[in-house]
Amino acid sequence: MKTLLLFTGWCLLLVLAWPVALLALLLFPLIWLLSLPFRLVGITLDAVFALLKAVLFLPARLLGHRP
Repeated sequence: MKTLLLFTGWCLLLVLAWPVALLALLLFPLIWLLSLPFRLVGITLDAVFALLKAVLFLPARLLGHRP
């Protein structure tokens, strides 16, 4: 559904302002490549916080605490 809405929006932009639509089409892969390192940093930080949570809650889990 998200892809359909994105495609419909791009077609509307193509009809209303075709140079902007073509520029967006050409710049999309570049923007995606530039955002890739930030995604990797986000995934890494999420994993680090999950590990920290698991280590901090380990004593409670070993003692049998159930939420």
